[in-house]
This record gives sequence, structure tokens and C-alpha cells, in this order.
Amino acid sequence: MNRLPVASAFLQAAQDLRIGGRQSNALYQYTIQSDNVADLSHWGPILLAGMQKLPGFQDVSSDAQNSGLEELLTYDRPTAARLGITPSSLDSALSGAFGQSQVSLIYTQLNQYYVVLEVAPPYWQSPDGLKNIYLKTSGSGVVPLSTVTTAQARTTPLIINHTSSFPSVTVSFNLASNMSLSDATRMVSQMQQRLNMPGTVRGFFAGTAAAYQASLANEWILAITAILAVYIVLGVLYESLVHPLTIISTLPSASVGAMLALMLFKIDLNVISIIGIILLIGIVKKNAIMMIDFALVAEREHGKTTTEAIFEACQLRFRPILMTTMAALFGALPLAFGTGTGSELRRPLGITIVGGLIVSQMLTLYTTPVVYLFFDRLRLRFQGKQSAALYPGTAEAT
Repeated sequence: MNRLPVASAFLQAAQDLRIGGRQSNALYQYTIQSDNVADLSHWGPILLAGMQKLPGFQDVSSDAQNSGLEELLTYDRPTAARLGITPSSLDSALSGAFGQSQVSLIYTQLNQYYVVLEVAPPYWQSPDGLKNIYLKTSGSGVVPLSTVTTAQARTTPLIINHTSSFPSVTVSFNLASNMSLSDATRMVSQMQQRLNMPGTVRGFFAGTAAAYQASLANEWILAITAILAVYIVLGVLYESLVHPLTIISTLPSASVGAMLALMLFKIDLNVISIIGIILLIGIVKKNAIMMIDFALVAEREHGKTTTEAIFEACQLRFRPILMTTMAALFGALPLAFGTGTGSELRRPLGITIVGGLIVSQMLTLYTTPVVYLFFDRLRLRFQGKQSAALYPGTAEAT
């Protein structure tokens, strides 16, 4: 009986898929990178504080860990030269005080054991151990380390992440339920401009946010390609360059209906919604195809005029147009109003299809005949001008 909640929770968590980026507790990421670590150590906390103040941003965190401590030793070369202390001897003294070295190897009948020499932990676990280090001088004496060095404590990053071979800092964040990713990316870009970062610091979105930007950048190419493919297929089918334009003229009404439906239900225009609009290109054009196909047959085979043919097509093809539209509409209703795991991904697709079908059904029955007659008259006028140019006497006689 306890398996169902666990499975439901697992499926719900599977919806928050991360596309690339670094491992973090948040879904979206913004990365800055620079040629030097000093700029990242300065601007990383400023970027984090700025994003924490943005409305709608939640769980803002950074992978920068700048709270480490380090002890910087400044080497006094003139003093060390007078005492005969070389840099290599200083390096050996520090390595022996804070490092390990193998001094022997013990052999037994079954195994061998390394003997490693190191200073007792109380002497190397804090910077105070530097006070207990002494160096040999050229006069066979010893002097404290502080004689030839000056110690300075400061902070340093515990880890330095890299993106494309450059040091980087990544800020991860989640968004509130009423915040869209498009608004979030715009706010982050505006905030970075206000911070006036130097040219050596470059910022960009990573992971899921970067994939979102890339998908939107290519959506218009996909839409144009789909419309062009529809035009070519219809042009070959009807052997005309004009009639495909009449069919394609039904697509704007579907896009308007989809946008109105998204605004009515307060859903953002995301990648899933754009996919629904592209699907409408293939669904909505069947209304005009049914009418124009019937009208062309009536003109070519039955000798009817353009007005009579399209009027008869509207009357006789109204029922099949309505039936196919209702079938597609009712098929999308479970997507639009369904609940359960993953419904947040299916709702934009269903609402887009339902809204586009309703508006296109209401408008295309009136606009398609008008566009059909307009292009037919334009075609006849163009053919008349061509005939007049080739046979001048024919136009005057007519």
C-alpha cells in the first residue's frame, strides 16, 4: 500500500530534468568566467547577492567557496642572502614541516610496509606551526623562519571550477510558480548590465536555461521550414502557386487563437507551447484543403464559376470540416485539462491546440472563400496583362 506515494514522488521528481550544467540543488544556472581568479573572487559574491534580491528567484546558491584561509609568506631575499639561506632550503624546510616523505621500507615474509615521516599533527594543523620552523645559516647556526619571511593571512578559494578551460563561478537558482524562464533570463541580463562588470568577466546561462535560449533561437527557423514544406507539397498537389497561399492564410488565425488561450489560462509561451503552434500548422490547414479541393473539382470538371464553386464547397464541406475539427479538439481536451503526474508539461500543448482550433474554425469558414476569390481575381488580372503584352489586339477586341 505504500508503493504508490513513493512511485508518484519519483515520477514527479523525474519531471525536473536538468540539461547539462553543473550538479546543484537548483534547476537553472548562470555562469561567469574570467581569465584570472581574482576577478571571479570579487564579482562572484556580488552576482550572488544581486540574484538573491531579484523577485521570483528561489534557492539561489553559488559553487564558489571563497572562505578558505591561506598564509602568504613574503621572502626577504637580501636578508636570506646575508645568512646564506637559499630558496631551495626554504622550500625543503616548509615541505618537511607540512608534508610527508618516505624514509624507509620494511620487508616482511608476506608484505612490505612504507615508513612515512611527518610532523606531529598539532604542529602543522594551524599557521602557528610556522613559528616552530628554524633554518640553518651559512655560519652553522639556526634562525627562525620569521627572520627571512613575513607572514600574511588572507582568504582563498577552496576549489576553482573551470568551464571551457577558464575559471568560472556558477550561480544556481529556481523560479517561483508565477515566474517564467523568459522573464528570469531578461532580469538576469539586465542585472549584469547594471553591475557594470569589466570586459574580462563574461556571463552566460548554462544547463537548462542555455538549452531554453537555444531552442527559442531556432524556433522561427523551424516554423518557416514547416510553412515552406507545406507550400511546396500543396503547390505540387494543386499544380498552382496561388492556391497554397489560400490554404496557408488560415494559419494566422490558429496562432492568434493559441496565444489568446495561453493568455486566458495565464500560461507562458514556452517550448511546449511553440510545439503546439507548429502542430497547428498541420491540423488547421485541412479546413481550407477540404474547401479548395472541392471548389477546384467543381471548376475544372463541372464548368462552374469561381464564386459558384467556392460557395458550393462551403455548403457541402461544412459538415466534414466541423467533424474533423471537433475530433481533434476533443482529442486535445485531456491534455489541456488533465491532472496528475506530468500534467504541467501536457497542459500548454493541449491548451494551445484547443485555442487554435476554436478560433480557426470560427474564422476560416469566412476568410478562406474571400482569400480564394481574391487570389483568383488576381490571377485572372495577371493573365490578362500577360495576354495584352503578347497579343495587343486581343485585349482591345475583348
